[in-house]
This record gives sequence, structure tokens and C-alpha cells, in this order.
Amino acid sequence: MYRRNVRLRKEYLYRKNLEGDERQLYEKKRKIREALQEGKPIPTELRNEEAKLRQEIDLEDQNTAVPRSHIDDEYANATEKEPKILLTTSRDPSAPLTRFVKELNIVFPNAKKLNRGSQVISEIIETARSHDFTDVIFVSENRGKPDGLIISHLPFGPTAYFQLLNVVTRHEIQTKKEMGKMSEQYPHLIFEHFTTQ
Repeated sequence: MYRRNVRLRKEYLYRKNLEGDERQLYEKKRKIREALQEGKPIPTELRNEEAKLRQEIDLEDQNTAVPRSHIDDEYANATEKEPKILLTTSRDPSAPLTRFVKELNIVFPNAKKLNRGSQVISEIIETARSHDFTDVIFVSENRGKPDGLIISHLPFGPTAYFQLLNVVTRHEIQTKKEMGKMSEQYPHLIFEHFTTQ
């Protein structure tokens, strides 16, 4: 497992280093494209590479015209497999926090709740990686009230912190009979008739 993490980190850093070279190549192609469109002569610093760059420009399509960053690659395969989310709390959670995490477990499809116990965050992350979780959500509390969400995308991030204010769970709104059962239907997103890309 340790060797695999080292290899993944090296690949990640290598891809990140390649971005600088791709950005320079993109700028060269952009200068040639502008010169051709405006009917101006090719810049002198690019005349030696002009034939090769023109050939690459001709082969480009919508996906390859703009260089992609390592951040874009992080979510490139998001549509191919369902996200798998691990939910956990701070140590020794209060009753309101456990109720809130139960509701989050219903809100996020394909989420699993983990009782943290005495585990350290690094152990939880390693467990999530070994079981192919795509995201980890830590829910924290202050004086018995949920006050923060830390969402981390695995294996390398990004990580975001969201502060929660005045959290009211559905159990605090009405009686159980009036509240009914919460739907466990997967969210359905409608993307029809959108004209932007």
C-alpha cells in the first residue's frame, strides 16, 4: 500500500510539472493561429517550429485545443463511476451530531457512515483509500451543535471547509408522525435545454 501511494504521488507531481511545458506550447500555437487569422507574418522566434506547430493546430479539436490542468483530470472520470462517500464525525459525538450525520447519510447517495472511535484522521484516510472511496466528509461540532463540514476528494484533494450556522435537523422541526419518512431516492438532475457549454 505504501509503495502504491508513493507511485501515485510521483505520477501526480510529474503531471503537474508537465503543465508548464503544455502552457508554453499552447502560447506558441496561439501566436501562430493569431498571425494566420490576421494575415500577419509568423513571429521570428517561431519560424523554426512553424511547420510542426501548424500540423498540431490542424489536428486539434475542441477537447485538445486548450491545455488541461491536473485539477481538471481529478474529475475527468466522475461520470464513469458512482461516487463513494465516507461520512465520519469528530471524536465522541453528541446526540445532535449523530442525528445530523444520519440525515447526511440519506442526503448523499452511496454514502457510508463510519464511527470514528479513537482513529486518527490519517488512519481514516488510508481506510477510505484502500476501500476505493472517492470522498471523505468530516462533520465537526461545537458545544453539541454541528458547526463544520470538511470535504476531501481522494486521493489528492481538493479539500474544502464549510462552516454551518444554526443547524436545525428535521427531527427538531415536527413530530415524527407529521414528519413522515425521508425519501431515499437518488437525486435526479435535469440538464435538458441548456444552451451553454
